[in-house]
Amino acid sequence: MGSQAGNGGLYGAEITAGRARKVRAPLRTFVEPAREVPIMHKADVLVVGGGPAGTTAAIAAARLGARVILVERYNHLGGLSTGGLVIWIDRMTDWDGKLVIRGLGRELLDRLPKDAIYGPNPGLWGAKAPDEVAKWRPRFSAHHDTVTWAPMIDPEQLKAVSLQTVREAGVELIFHAWASNAIIEDGRVSGVIFESKQGRFGVSATIVVDTTGDGDIFAAAGEDSSNDVDTSNIHQCINTSWLWGGVDVARWLAFRASAEFDGFSKTARAEIGLFEMPVPSWRNDVAVFMGPRFAGYNALDVQDLTEVELRSRDKMMELLAYYRKHAPGFESAWIILTAPQIGVRQSRRLVGRGSMTREAWQAGVVHDDEVGISPSLAPKFQSVSVPYSSLLPRNIRGLIVAGRHMSTDASSHTFMREIPQCWLTGHAAGVAAALAANGGVDPNCVSVPAIQANLEKQGALLRISTKPDVSEPARAS
Repeated sequence: MGSQAGNGGLYGAEITAGRARKVRAPLRTFVEPAREVPIMHKADVLVVGGGPAGTTAAIAAARLGARVILVERYNHLGGLSTGGLVIWIDRMTDWDGKLVIRGLGRELLDRLPKDAIYGPNPGLWGAKAPDEVAKWRPRFSAHHDTVTWAPMIDPEQLKAVSLQTVREAGVELIFHAWASNAIIEDGRVSGVIFESKQGRFGVSATIVVDTTGDGDIFAAAGEDSSNDVDTSNIHQCINTSWLWGGVDVARWLAFRASAEFDGFSKTARAEIGLFEMPVPSWRNDVAVFMGPRFAGYNALDVQDLTEVELRSRDKMMELLAYYRKHAPGFESAWIILTAPQIGVRQSRRLVGRGSMTREAWQAGVVHDDEVGISPSLAPKFQSVSVPYSSLLPRNIRGLIVAGRHMSTDASSHTFMREIPQCWLTGHAAGVAAALAANGGVDPNCVSVPAIQANLEKQGALLRISTKPDVSEPARAS
């Protein structure tokens, strides 16, 4: 959910504090009778969660010949990039304009229809001309006086492209099922229990990939998560986004650059108690509001999630009325959609075999087990090396972790939770999972050069490049 905003300044938004927290004690307990859970499906690779990381993990594994099942609790793929309306895809280029996040994330964007994506053309990536920077900065495609590739996308088209690509790869999809527990046998994750309208059922797998976003599977398997959480920071905020139609984005941007804008924002704070700015979208008649952002809430607490939804929707109606009355370009605005998925930035983070740390990327470390490259936060830093070890649990076998809950320190998490980085880590996890399943080994024993070579074959950019035999692995029996 928008890491480049720092403390919210890019959006012109404030962090809104939560209520005083209460410790909730159960009213009573109920002993659930033991029961047998039917194992309904079997896979080489089970991917749990169909967000950005889960989508690319499933595609990558299936393209390497593994039998893949992808289970998603909603009715679509893409996670926060689609259902969460985080339609601003954060930077994929470095500060020289080189596209460093490639592979399956790039493929998904390339497959979008031309009218479903909006951003600067490749000839402008890395440009520092003041006129180009001024043009693209309000659309969040220019940072640190540099034009970047950070496009706006149509979430419905990204859903369609993600689904099409997954199905073309031969992945078996299960929607409307929620992971509730890990199946642990002989010290390894051998499957997952799901809840659904038809009741509980299990899926067994040689390798499980946890792309739930909240680390539900690694937590159920007993792995530790980091607890260095600053609840007042924007990176811990939760919000519900929404799309507004009937907007004249050009008029709005002209007003935003005018002298009258300061009074407009001050009046909003006085009347509503906060100010939130719209983000121009992939169309000039649609805007997205990624807020207000509420601090002090726990993304793993159902009552907190409910309260954020209620507060978000109350403020949404107030902001709609205010913008219609006062904002040029919003006189006829209407609400197209409120996000069906709440915007969570952080809940659990794995304590893994390795971890991405600010100390390492500040020093420009390129890890021997690099499986991807992320743009850095500022031009003074080199691009960031993503190590395979940050996707591996310390103790449990049979499990790979990808997405925003991978193993990082708090600083690295601020950008590794973004959509392109989740595509990146999911891609790496899917390749590793297929190699592990097809080779009959645990993920921590997979040949790192083989992972790297297969990632490169699937279009990823790496600085650690080896060229072993990358023929398609045989399907596991």
